[in-house]
Amino acid sequence: MIGQTVSHYRIESKLGAGGMGVVYKAIDLRLGRTVALKFLPPDVTRAAEAKQRFIREAQSASSLDHPNICTIYEFDETADGQLFFAMAYYEGDTLRRRLERGELTMDEAVEVAIQVCRGLGKAHQKGIIHRDIKPANLMFSSDGVVKIVDFGLAKLGGDRTLTREGSTVGSPPYMSPEQVAGRPLDHRTDIWSLGVVLYESLTGRLPFYGESDRVIFHAILEQQAPPAHRALDRIIERCLAKESTAVTGTRPNWRRISGWPRPAFRTPCNRGPCRDCRRSRRSVPSPSFRSRT
Repeated sequence: MIGQTVSHYRIESKLGAGGMGVVYKAIDLRLGRTVALKFLPPDVTRAAEAKQRFIREAQSASSLDHPNICTIYEFDETADGQLFFAMAYYEGDTLRRRLERGELTMDEAVEVAIQVCRGLGKAHQKGIIHRDIKPANLMFSSDGVVKIVDFGLAKLGGDRTLTREGSTVGSPPYMSPEQVAGRPLDHRTDIWSLGVVLYESLTGRLPFYGESDRVIFHAILEQQAPPAHRALDRIIERCLAKESTAVTGTRPNWRRISGWPRPAFRTPCNRGPCRDCRRSRRSVPSPSFRSRT
């Protein structure tokens, strides 16, 4: 498709491909700006469920307006029925590419987690679950802002039409116990995945790994993650608790997810540990503090 013009976009180069789409760099001929176009892969165009999920991605992602979420410009279909949408193009690397050069410092890892929490908070407010938070889906803009991309696995809260009971959709090393077991999901599955990302960012390795998905799933369900960083182990332990009954609320906020805010970090409260920070495990904020039972 390189060199072709689709609608009012001229495709310049291929950026990458994943399970739910192929992404190209393109020029918006009307506005003269660079964009990223994501197309449903041709080999799954005939799959009605994949096509429906792609449409859901465009609809859910386009409803989100937040500095830490990738901006969606337009959703359209080619003359031959291929679905695509245009989204903001960012010059920076993904967190995955950044980690290939080495783990992050503690301050860097915390800053990434704070920004991801803010973006997820906006999505969760609207009942949208990402369900595939991982380094490859976190991108740095040229000015260092973290952008959550690829809501291809996003699930509107209460919508059970796209994920059948017992299915496991996601990236195995980052999947929550609920995903592995095929149980109903809510926003807390994203907090687990963020905990895995934070662990990997600090150590350069995954907390749960194996030679096959089966081994990884067993580790997620039965094993505890080894220590990662003395100052942040308490935070990670909360995110990676096997049972989510203590996961609370609907909006990620670093004060409650971590218990770690320090004046040196750019946190929502910019204060030392407070009463809210002492809440237990996978603790995520909400106007009312509720437990999942």
